[in-house]
Amino acid sequence: MMSDEALRVGVIGAGSWGTTLAKISAERGHETRLWARREELAAQLREARENVDYLPGVSLPDSLQVTHDLAEVVRQSELLVLVVPSHALRLVARCVGDTARGEQCLIHATKGLERGTHKRMSEILREETCLRKIGVLAGPNLAAELARGEPTGTLIASRYEEVRRRGHAAFSNGYFRVYWGSDVVGAEVGGAFKNIIALAAGVLSGLGLGENARALLLTRGLGEMAELGTAMGADLTTFGGMAGVGDLVATSSSPLSRNFQVGTRLARGERLEPIQAEMKMVAEGVNTSLAVMEFARARRLTLPIVSAVHRLLHEGGDVPTLLQELMAIPTGQEFRRSS
Repeated sequence: MMSDEALRVGVIGAGSWGTTLAKISAERGHETRLWARREELAAQLREARENVDYLPGVSLPDSLQVTHDLAEVVRQSELLVLVVPSHALRLVARCVGDTARGEQCLIHATKGLERGTHKRMSEILREETCLRKIGVLAGPNLAAELARGEPTGTLIASRYEEVRRRGHAAFSNGYFRVYWGSDVVGAEVGGAFKNIIALAAGVLSGLGLGENARALLLTRGLGEMAELGTAMGADLTTFGGMAGVGDLVATSSSPLSRNFQVGTRLARGERLEPIQAEMKMVAEGVNTSLAVMEFARARRLTLPIVSAVHRLLHEGGDVPTLLQELMAIPTGQEFRRSS
């Protein structure tokens, strides 16, 4: 799906991930605008050509336009790329919807589920905007590594060929390999769920446990991802790719992962509230564990790792109990074969 078309790209959200995607798009030669929620951040990005708060040490292209005017970004773009925390997505989508035109394409890179409704991000976007040509970007994408030009890949999932083609044109380069698919549900579930497992992986790391323990966690976590995905209507093959095992391994193995950091610090005796207050960016696994647990209870799904993490974060559980619960997951036949 090679494409050399020149695009007008609008990236909404100037955290580390949004800034990285805007940088790549601008370096690809596309007319790229980056929206920052805070006016002072937009000014700093324009003047310093560096996101000191979220991506220090990475120079931004002179061609990248930065603004605090969301309506301008939406009006001027053919391809919108939404990169905001999941808890803020509905509000931002509503603002985007005030200016959006139905023919525009939108790719979101937000990983989470909405509490209360258990809706995926693309479902919220369809509710709050007139946009229908929607896709999701998900994969093993630690922003700091990618911003330095270190190699990785990602998935753009959409039912619309135009979305996949434009996403590939905007972002695929020599070190960022963009694959495509049509399973939006699977990509969104994988991207959201892996943050819960990454938090648990951080706990294991903070306890000084080794690779055997991590491998056990990731393998069983992938099984729970598939359980949730099946209930939501995902194609299970998606979880064997970039948005599933790829994202899961990267996020659950690196201290650059915010969710991994939270788990590590909890294992060392710190409390959740001060950790969150100190972090500049959102660890999505904290809120996603609430939404997934709500959904699991409503559908009577058995997700032992999610339950253990939820108890640690939100029900006064402690780290030793979490480890005990992980090791108490029933054994027996590893896979249930369908007849």
